[in-house]
Amino acid sequence: MLERRGHFADMIQAAIGEAWGGGYGEVDVREDEPPGEVDAAAFVITGSAANVPHREPWMLRAEAWLRAVVGRGTPTFGICFGHQILAQALGGEVVRNPRGREIGTIRIHRREDDPIFAGIPTSFEANVTHIDTVGTLPPGAVSLARSEQDDHQAIRFTRTCYGVQFHPELDREVMTGYVEARTEILQGERFDVDALRAGITDGDLGTRALRNFIRHIVRGDG
Repeated sequence: MLERRGHFADMIQAAIGEAWGGGYGEVDVREDEPPGEVDAAAFVITGSAANVPHREPWMLRAEAWLRAVVGRGTPTFGICFGHQILAQALGGEVVRNPRGREIGTIRIHRREDDPIFAGIPTSFEANVTHIDTVGTLPPGAVSLARSEQDDHQAIRFTRTCYGVQFHPELDREVMTGYVEARTEILQGERFDVDALRAGITDGDLGTRALRNFIRHIVRGDG
């Protein structure tokens, strides 16, 4: 799947598509220092196989950088791990989800109206794969959506900073690859893998949330 579709950054750029006409830059904060006060229109914090509760040194450096970025008001959007590390950086707490792993195409229920949900119904499908969750919201944050296994599928941290636990960039092909790669683990956790695979969709409305962030928060379209 990596050979066919690339890294998270590649899939995120493809998902954003025509919503953004500018350029992109990439930084892997596991190995490199976070960027300084660059003239960026926005930052998107990707998913990761790492776990925020492990509190690795590179995560602490990234969290300090994120606090500065969000404090300056630069539009910032976190996806899965990115969503979680924003919550931790801004004063919340990330924990292992006591309800267990969440994977596949799931039903998400909106709690609030928000620009990132423009054109999205109150209940929609999106693709997920994670075992950690935001257990405690940061001060001032608003939980915008939930699922059966996660109370905070979307969070508005500030007027210009958002996080989503779901993956807007994962379509049917990639989500199927995740499930197939984890078949043995999932069977050990008593998942019905055939049912999981059969229920996977492209999660187009989850993708729309990312594009709405670009259009309404980054570009400022009405």
